[in-house]
Amino acid sequence: MAIDQYVEELLIMGDSDLIIRQAKEEWETRDVKLIPYRQYVEDLGKRFKSIEFRYIPRCNNELADALATLASMLPYPSNAHIDPLEIQIRERHGYCNTVEVETNVQPWYHDIKRFLKTKEYPEQASGDQKRTIRRHASCFFLSGDVLYKRTTDLNLLRCVDAEESGRIMYEVHS
Repeated sequence: MAIDQYVEELLIMGDSDLIIRQAKEEWETRDVKLIPYRQYVEDLGKRFKSIEFRYIPRCNNELADALATLASMLPYPSNAHIDPLEIQIRERHGYCNTVEVETNVQPWYHDIKRFLKTKEYPEQASGDQKRTIRRHASCFFLSGDVLYKRTTDLNLLRCVDAEESGRIMYEVHS
């Protein structure tokens, strides 16, 4: 695409330190399967006035993950033109304002909470579904009637249904 757009200077950012260092020729490419790719990158590099490879640590590369997720969701016919994306940085996440209430539907954590409270499974649950509920329940903690999810850094996240989530969002944003 950069060649088709007559780009002269190219900045390539990646979150694989190994690949970036190999592309910069700081490290040798030893894997036999990767050598043709390395050669192809080298040949492509000759078509630009300047080309720079920059390493971005994975923890600082959330935007790339989001874009990769979007790209994987879209069908791309080979003859279609895709306009560039305009990206704006907001102060809060977009999902903060998107809570939809479904009437007469149990919250997603209902079966886990019921299992922790009474050690009962849903009536139609198969053996696999029971095992999954047990496995998920091991990551949750019930305090009275409030369900919390344990995180890897030992925090507790409170599980809320859509109605309570809406109330919390209203309080936070008012």
